[in-house]
Amino acid sequence: MKYLIVGLGNIGPEYELTRHNIGFLTVDRLADKESISWESNRLAFKSEFKYKGRSIHLIKPTTYMNLSGKAMNYWMKELNIPKENVLVLVDDVAIPFGSLRMKPKGSAAGHNGLKNIEALTGGQNYPRLRMGIGDDYPKGRQVDYVLGKFTQDEFIELPLIMDKAIEMILSFCTIGIERTMNQYNN
Repeated sequence: MKYLIVGLGNIGPEYELTRHNIGFLTVDRLADKESISWESNRLAFKSEFKYKGRSIHLIKPTTYMNLSGKAMNYWMKELNIPKENVLVLVDDVAIPFGSLRMKPKGSAAGHNGLKNIEALTGGQNYPRLRMGIGDDYPKGRQVDYVLGKFTQDEFIELPLIMDKAIEMILSFCTIGIERTMNQYNN
């Protein structure tokens, strides 16, 4: 069985530790834990490892967030991975910082990366792990908040949140989305 884990984010040092890049940060941490390195490949940085008989492919699209669907679509086809075996890691202002929610499908909820994935992969029917970044910003300042760096307190909590997300990713790849949601969604 093959799986594609898509960490969403923006390339470039100015975005590295921003809330919008929590998907990138999480797949980076997973790659570190598996002692695997990234290679620059078509539309994405790519890495892969084996886990309990599964081939798990990680990508970080190099297309910038708003064109994430281009990379996801390419690698789904290239690796012949069905949409139900793809998991998109995405930042979400609608849920509190530190909360993690896995869903089998859903709307883009204004997220440009998800809108592009929907447009290029044929709809909302793909699994995603929504990673809460909270909504602690004044009216009209959402972009600044999302593209802003984590606070010191958030930064201290981040490794634990990412480790829980990694548990959920590995669970998704082994026991499936329904059982993972029952076990982890809060």
